[in-house]
Amino acid sequence: MSFYAVNLLLAVLAGLALGLFYFGGLWLTVRRIACGKRPALLMLSSFVVRLLVTLCGFYLVMDGSWERLLACLAGFLVMRFVLTRIARTGEAATRLSGESGG
Repeated sequence: MSFYAVNLLLAVLAGLALGLFYFGGLWLTVRRIACGKRPALLMLSSFVVRLLVTLCGFYLVMDGSWERLLACLAGFLVMRFVLTRIARTGEAATRLSGESGG
Protein backbone atom coordinates (compact mmCIF):
# COMPACT_ATOMS: atom_id res chain seq x y z
CA MET A 1 0.00 0.00 0.00
CA SER A 2 1.40 3.37 -0.94
CA PHE A 3 2.04 6.25 1.43
CA TYR A 4 -0.70 8.25 -0.32
CA ALA A 5 -3.29 5.52 0.30
CA VAL A 6 -2.24 5.25 3.95
CA ASN A 7 -2.70 9.01 4.36
CA LEU A 8 -6.19 8.81 2.90
CA LEU A 9 -7.07 5.83 5.07
CA LEU A 10 -5.89 7.70 8.17
CA ALA A 11 -7.99 10.69 7.10
CA VAL A 12 -11.07 8.46 6.79
CA LEU A 13 -10.40 7.02 10.25
CA ALA A 14 -10.00 10.52 11.65
CA GLY A 15 -13.31 11.47 10.02
CA LEU A 16 -14.97 8.48 11.67
CA ALA A 17 -13.59 9.57 15.04
CA LEU A 18 -14.71 13.17 14.50
CA GLY A 19 -18.16 11.97 13.46
CA LEU A 20 -18.40 9.79 16.55
CA PHE A 21 -17.44 12.75 18.72
CA TYR A 22 -19.80 15.20 17.02
CA PHE A 23 -22.91 13.05 16.64
CA GLY A 24 -22.33 11.09 19.84
CA GLY A 25 -22.05 14.38 21.69
CA LEU A 26 -25.25 15.57 20.03
CA TRP A 27 -27.04 12.41 21.11
CA LEU A 28 -25.86 12.82 24.71
CA THR A 29 -26.89 16.47 24.73
CA VAL A 30 -30.38 15.74 23.44
CA ARG A 31 -30.83 13.04 26.08
CA ARG A 32 -29.83 15.45 28.88
CA ILE A 33 -31.91 18.43 27.78
CA ALA A 34 -35.12 17.24 29.45
CA CYS A 35 -33.57 16.98 32.91
CA GLY A 36 -31.28 20.02 32.68
CA LYS A 37 -31.82 23.28 34.54
CA ARG A 38 -30.79 25.42 31.57
CA PRO A 39 -31.49 23.50 28.38
CA ALA A 40 -30.75 26.42 26.03
CA LEU A 41 -27.33 26.99 27.58
CA LEU A 42 -26.60 23.26 27.46
CA MET A 43 -27.54 23.04 23.79
CA LEU A 44 -25.59 26.16 22.82
CA SER A 45 -22.46 25.24 24.74
CA SER A 46 -22.55 21.68 23.41
CA PHE A 47 -22.93 22.95 19.85
CA VAL A 48 -20.03 25.40 20.18
CA VAL A 49 -17.68 22.81 21.71
CA ARG A 50 -18.61 20.09 19.22
CA LEU A 51 -18.26 22.49 16.29
CA LEU A 52 -14.90 23.91 17.40
CA VAL A 53 -13.38 20.49 18.04
CA THR A 54 -14.70 19.11 14.75
CA LEU A 55 -13.56 22.07 12.65
CA CYS A 56 -10.12 22.04 14.27
CA GLY A 57 -9.93 18.30 13.61
CA PHE A 58 -10.83 18.77 9.95
CA TYR A 59 -8.24 21.54 9.64
CA LEU A 60 -5.49 19.43 11.21
CA VAL A 61 -6.32 16.36 9.14
CA MET A 62 -6.53 18.40 5.93
CA ASP A 63 -3.03 19.90 6.26
CA GLY A 64 -3.46 21.69 2.94
CA SER A 65 -4.69 18.69 0.95
CA TRP A 66 -8.22 18.73 -0.38
CA GLU A 67 -8.05 14.96 -0.92
CA ARG A 68 -7.49 14.36 2.80
CA LEU A 69 -10.28 16.80 3.62
CA LEU A 70 -12.64 14.90 1.32
CA ALA A 71 -11.62 11.55 2.82
CA CYS A 72 -12.14 12.93 6.33
CA LEU A 73 -15.55 14.28 5.35
CA ALA A 74 -16.47 10.88 3.90
CA GLY A 75 -15.60 9.19 7.20
CA PHE A 76 -17.57 11.84 9.09
CA LEU A 77 -20.66 11.24 6.96
CA VAL A 78 -20.35 7.45 7.23
CA MET A 79 -20.33 7.78 11.02
CA ARG A 80 -23.41 10.01 10.82
CA PHE A 81 -25.18 7.34 8.81
CA VAL A 82 -24.12 4.57 11.21
CA LEU A 83 -25.13 6.44 14.36
CA THR A 84 -28.45 7.46 12.82
CA ARG A 85 -29.22 3.80 12.09
CA ILE A 86 -28.21 2.77 15.60
CA ALA A 87 -30.37 5.49 17.15
CA ARG A 88 -33.36 4.47 15.03
CA THR A 89 -33.08 0.80 15.96
CA GLY A 90 -32.69 1.74 19.62
CA GLU A 91 -35.78 3.92 19.39
CA ALA A 92 -37.74 1.12 17.76
CA ALA A 93 -36.62 -1.35 20.43
CA THR A 94 -37.71 1.08 23.15
CA ARG A 95 -41.13 1.47 21.56
CA LEU A 96 -41.56 -2.29 21.14
CA SER A 97 -40.66 -3.00 24.75
CA GLY A 98 -43.35 -0.61 25.96
CA GLU A 99 -41.05 1.82 27.76
CA SER A 100 -42.08 5.44 27.61
CA GLY A 101 -39.36 7.70 26.26
CA GLY A 102 -41.06 10.98 26.92
